Amino acid sequence: MPAYTDRVLSLPEYPLARIPEQKRELIARGVDVIDLGAGDADLSPPPAVIERITEAVRIPTMSRYGFALGLVEYREAVARFMKRRFGQEFHPIREIIPLIGSKEGISHLAFAFVTKGDYTIVPEPGYNSYVGGTLLAEATPYKYPLRPENGFLIDLDKIPADVLRKTKILYLNYPNNPTSAIAPKEYLEEIVRRCRELDILLVYDNAYSELAYDGYVPPSIFEIDGARDIAIEFHSMSKTYNMTGWRCGWACGKAEFVGAVAKVKSFIDTGTFMAIQAAAATALDKCADWIPTNVAEFKRRRDAAVDAFCEAGFPCTPPKATMYLWCPLPKNIPSAVFGERLLQDEGVVVLPGSLFGPGGEGFFRVSFITSPERLREAATRAGRVLKRLQSQTGDEIRAGATKRQEERQGMARA
Repeated sequence: MPAYTDRVLSLPEYPLARIPEQKRELIARGVDVIDLGAGDADLSPPPAVIERITEAVRIPTMSRYGFALGLVEYREAVARFMKRRFGQEFHPIREIIPLIGSKEGISHLAFAFVTKGDYTIVPEPGYNSYVGGTLLAEATPYKYPLRPENGFLIDLDKIPADVLRKTKILYLNYPNNPTSAIAPKEYLEEIVRRCRELDILLVYDNAYSELAYDGYVPPSIFEIDGARDIAIEFHSMSKTYNMTGWRCGWACGKAEFVGAVAKVKSFIDTGTFMAIQAAAATALDKCADWIPTNVAEFKRRRDAAVDAFCEAGFPCTPPKATMYLWCPLPKNIPSAVFGERLLQDEGVVVLPGSLFGPGGEGFFRVSFITSPERLREAATRAGRVLKRLQSQTGDEIRAGATKRQEERQGMARA
């Protein structure tokens, strides 16, 4: 067979790639699995959305190609949402592009703006599509570690000058996945100023804009003066409306940025199923009163998770946004070892910080995707694993990890 390209060989393992098969094996053995891995809640979309798609799939024209234009009703609903929620006006045709989920658009954007010799600045830990899009476009990701000591923020002044000169894209995601960090307005103002100064495209991933607590209201990057000149913002129906598998989102910004994404997409896909776009339009236009009830459920889960994981030995503070808890680990316990032991010994799926890159080491991510009762049970199991690992030396932990890996490889060969 032909050899893999350097682009493919450069891609890291995707964090969730192995989890479905591992879950299947555990369930087949009778293990009670609690999955806190993917950001994929066990909640339903708004009833009005389900009603709308049920009607829309019966309309023959909804089954035709949507192409880049898609359903104009959806574009117009996005424009109304951006005006109502953030006070920002966008032309529904020239400055908005429907996406097959924001992940797709974020990945494809790199093809329009970077190539060999260029850099992108990528938060680490961060969403793997930032790295994936960069590598597939044959550019180089400069990975900036998000750590508690820097507030989980990127400081452009700490990036080497020779990298900044070659940087074409900065990826920012606040509220942040996986750390749940939020960005102060003053920080965003400085970032916009520096991107304008350096002629860097600011890709603002705002997938969690509506999943916030305790009075916090996440902004759009376009609420910052000057952002229109250098930013494109991505949104998703997935988290706000529990529509993860529906694959629907959008990007907005000035016509030159949006048009470049649309051109790339025209050679790759023919758009989201228009019945889904119709349902998404209903969500945006008619479900504003439903969102607080959904957020209240996530807050209930957040509070349960924070209390339970703190009690189990993982000191953490309640995040002001997202559906994640970024839990710290003792320095001598590698996150991959902890995650594997928790999965194999206790049947609980979490994402080790190292799966998001070396910058995520020392943490693991918990998703609020199941009931408070199950979150508490998962925390109890995690506490048991923590105590067992704390009773071992570093050498014993590493030796145990090696032995388990050899046992799994032997079972796979058998």
